Amino acid sequence: MAYSLKHITGYIQDEIFEGVTAWDHRLFIILPSVGITAIYFLRKYAFQNRKNKGIKEIYTTLETRKDHLPFFKIPSHYINGFLTVIFGGSTGVEVSTVVATATVGNQAYKRLHPAWAYKTELICAGVIAGVTLLFGSALGGFLFAFEVIARKYNKTLLISGISSMLVASVFVYYIDSNPLFTFTVTQWQWNAIPFIMILGIIGGFLALYFTKIVIYAKSFFGGIKNNFIRVNLGAITVGTFIFFLPALYGDSYHGLGEILENSLHGSINLFYFLPLVLLVLLKPLAASLTLGAGGDGGVFAPSIVTGALLGVLFAQFCNHYFGTHLIVINFALFGAAAMLSAAIHAPFTAIFIIASLVPSGYLLLAPLLLSSIIAKVLAKKIYPYNVYTYKEVAHS
Repeated sequence: MAYSLKHITGYIQDEIFEGVTAWDHRLFIILPSVGITAIYFLRKYAFQNRKNKGIKEIYTTLETRKDHLPFFKIPSHYINGFLTVIFGGSTGVEVSTVVATATVGNQAYKRLHPAWAYKTELICAGVIAGVTLLFGSALGGFLFAFEVIARKYNKTLLISGISSMLVASVFVYYIDSNPLFTFTVTQWQWNAIPFIMILGIIGGFLALYFTKIVIYAKSFFGGIKNNFIRVNLGAITVGTFIFFLPALYGDSYHGLGEILENSLHGSINLFYFLPLVLLVLLKPLAASLTLGAGGDGGVFAPSIVTGALLGVLFAQFCNHYFGTHLIVINFALFGAAAMLSAAIHAPFTAIFIIASLVPSGYLLLAPLLLSSIIAKVLAKKIYPYNVYTYKEVAHS
C-alpha cells in the first residue's frame, strides 16, 4: 500500500504539474479545489459522512480495547491522500499512509483470534512498514512507531517492530532503494557546529509557528458551517499561493529538488533570497489551509520541505554575507531534521528519516542529532503539545 501510494501519487502529481505549467498557469488557482471538493463528495456519499482525523484516531484506538480503526479508513485515507496531493494540496501522503497501514494492523487484530492480546503491536507493525517504505528508512519507521505512536517500550512491541522492520527493509532493498534526492553528502566540518545550533533554534521556532497555524486553521475552518465556502476558501487561497510560487504544489519535493540544484550553481543576490523567505513562511500556511479545507495529509512533508528550505536560506545567507563556507545540502538536511523533530516531537525518528533522503546521509548523524534535539527541546518547552496531541488537552 505504502509503495503504490507513494509512487502513483508522485508520478501523477508531476504529470499534472508539468501539464498545467505548459498549458496555463492560472489553472493552479482552482486545482486544489478540484481535489478537496472530490474528497468532500466522497466523504459524504461513499464514506457516509465519517471523518478522518489523522494520527489522533490511532491514539484513541490504542487507549481503549473496544475502539477500532474501521476498515473504511484504508480506502478513504489512501484515496483522499492521493487526491489532495495530485491536485496541488500543499501536504504529503505520509499521514494518509500511516493511518491506512495502522488500520491494516487493527483489522488483523480484530480478525485473527491468536492476535487478541497484541493490538498495539499489530498497529505499530503496520505503521513501521508504511513509514519504512515512504522514506526508505527502516530505523526511521521503527523509531516513529515507538516515539510517536506507541510512546512506550516492551518486549512484545520490540519483537513485532523488529519483525515488521526486517520485512519492510527487504522490500525496500529489492524494490524501492532509490533515495528521494540524488545529492550526495561527502563530509561535514566541526566548525559548523555553532551554525547548526543556531539553525536548530530557528527550526524549533518555525515548527512552533507551523503547529500553531495548523491548530488555528482547523478550528477556524471547523467553525464555517457552509461546506462550499469552507472547501473553497482554503483551497483557492492555496491555489493562489501556488500560482505565484509553483514550488508549493503538492508535497513540494520536486520544487525542493530544483531549489537545491539551483543552490549549487545559481548566483546569489537579493532576488535569490526573497522567494526562499516566502516559501519558508508560506509552505506551513499552505499546508494548514489544505488541512483546514478538508484535504487529507499531515505535517511530515511540509515540515521536511520547510526545514530544508530554511537550511538552504540560512547557509546561503551566512555564506553570502558573512563569508562562511557552509555546505548548503548539509544545512538543508539539518534544517529538515530540526523542523520535523520539533513538529512531531520525535528527534530520533527525524534524524534517520532525514539521513535516508540522500545517498550517504548517515555521515551526518551527529550534527543531525544536534539540530533535532535543540529544536525539539525548545519547541516542547515553549508549547508542550504538537499537532497530534493538542486535542487531548482541549478536552481535559
